[in-house]
Amino acid sequence: MSKFVDTIQNIFKIEELRRRIITTVLILIVVRIGAFITLPGVNIELLQLTKGSGANNLFGLFDLFVGGAFSNAAICALGIMPYITTSIIFQLAGVVIPQIQKMQKEGEEGRRKLNQWTRVGAVFIAALQGWGMSIRLLNMDVNGIPVVQTPGFLFTISTMVLLTAGTIFLMWLGEQITERGIGNGISLIIMVGIIARLPGAFYQEMNQVFVMQERPWPIEIIILAFLIGIIAAVIYITQGARRIPVQYAKRQVGRKVYGGTTNYIPLRVNTAGVMPIIFAQSLLFIPATVASFFPNSETLNYIASLFSEQSMFYALVYGVMVVLFTFFYTAIIINPREMADNMKKQGGFIPGVRPGLSTAEYIENILTKITLPGSIFLALVAIMPTLAINLLGVNGAFASFFGGTSLLIMVGVALDTLQQIESYLLMRHYDGFMKSGKIKGRAGVGGY
Repeated sequence: MSKFVDTIQNIFKIEELRRRIITTVLILIVVRIGAFITLPGVNIELLQLTKGSGANNLFGLFDLFVGGAFSNAAICALGIMPYITTSIIFQLAGVVIPQIQKMQKEGEEGRRKLNQWTRVGAVFIAALQGWGMSIRLLNMDVNGIPVVQTPGFLFTISTMVLLTAGTIFLMWLGEQITERGIGNGISLIIMVGIIARLPGAFYQEMNQVFVMQERPWPIEIIILAFLIGIIAAVIYITQGARRIPVQYAKRQVGRKVYGGTTNYIPLRVNTAGVMPIIFAQSLLFIPATVASFFPNSETLNYIASLFSEQSMFYALVYGVMVVLFTFFYTAIIINPREMADNMKKQGGFIPGVRPGLSTAEYIENILTKITLPGSIFLALVAIMPTLAINLLGVNGAFASFFGGTSLLIMVGVALDTLQQIESYLLMRHYDGFMKSGKIKGRAGVGGY
């Protein structure tokens, strides 16, 4: 414990690191303020009465990533999600569109150009989603009283403009964190929105135990210990990787000899990150979302009940879809044939494996072997909130932190941020959070 306290003190001894942390905290405070500034023309009192109506559909998933700003109809209601959506579109498009694939391989210049395209695309998607949100708000009412006080064309236009501006502002804040703060700005904005729900969810859980007395407090301690165990397991799997040794042949250029060293290709157990869970969850929320538009349809409501988060049928289908999407997304991210070709061009080879096609098959075989247990673990993490609700009796809000997107995003972003902090400490010859100094982070949320 004393070592941890010393590390915290060392963090604030480094002027640059101290300035970056303070900058990050101040920007994140601004982000949270934006989640509570309601759009003009919306009745806040009536809006509060409609909260929770979309918790089990796509709107609830969207609201999770923006920290409640969507249910607040705030100017930052869209959050950073239009940018994330555009990034995913370009990443998937790179598989089938040669021009985008070429930019992805052009190094820093290609990434800069692709990032510019992503920003422009995010503006169009934000405007489209802003138009959709204006329609949703116009259709909301409480006992016949509309939530929007002054409906009309002006409200639609102002909502589109403000929501698009809010997204652009958050994109800019995210870039400021990345450049002048600590950690990945986009990922931290998403993480702080998720963490903002934790105090309220924990209060509800404690209220069940000590006020409503639904279960004895020793059982609650066991549940909390189980939660800590899940977090530890997720951290362990997130950092887990299979290292493939790569030997580079010696070559002489003039009087200098290059190569002759051994490097490693780290293949992560959870290469796909949180993306398979997001894809699967988005698809499984479609029935509930459609049913919300037709509340009087018994058939749609029955189908929606099958796909509710409390349903074990939902958990089964959810787990299978996560496994399938894990293999799908891993295949998109990692191309063994391309890795083998690049290795061959650089004069590298895996000991005991022929360069070229044999190397590609060797990498693909290892990738399949480590992806299978990784995908099963990811599926278990995905359905853990449903199991916590049905088997442990945990309330829905707090159960979301037992697994799924919430836990994976928080763990991934926290590891990435700690890795950057540890790098500053080691550069100044201070001890990091671990004696080995090997905290391994992830590059953002799901690779963003």
